[in-house]
Amino acid sequence: MNTTRRQVIKTTGVLGTLVSLGIITQAQAIAADARPGFATKSFADAIASLGGTPTTSADIAVNTPDIAENGAVVPVGATSKIPNTTDMWFFVEKNPYPLAASFSFPEGTDPEVKTRVKMGTSTQVTVVVKAGGELYAASKETKVTLGGCGG
Repeated sequence: MNTTRRQVIKTTGVLGTLVSLGIITQAQAIAADARPGFATKSFADAIASLGGTPTTSADIAVNTPDIAENGAVVPVGATSKIPNTTDMWFFVEKNPYPLAASFSFPEGTDPEVKTRVKMGTSTQVTVVVKAGGELYAASKETKVTLGGCGG
């Protein structure tokens, strides 16, 4: 199922109307409060907030540059070949708040994501996938340079 621009506009309009009528709160519309992992400051606690310990999987492809010249905008991506993938989380291990991004996939959607994250220093980017009620993970090291000089 591919989301169209029309569906996004309809959904945004409905949520805006519900908030303006006071039927739901803005926090409920955004659903940010339902993701406690974003508030954790340690990598271990952020992983634990998912509700389990992931097992390493070769069926997750983590796409990050080997060397990122600008830590403010590092392109990252991931693809899961695990059947029934429903969620995907991106963790940047040495960031002050390791959980960088979270994505949910409706049934029938290809579990592939490309985004940009901020990285303060060279570190592991870990992608955790939830599929069939189980957690799976894959990691890749990305080196952040200062001024693109390899320092």
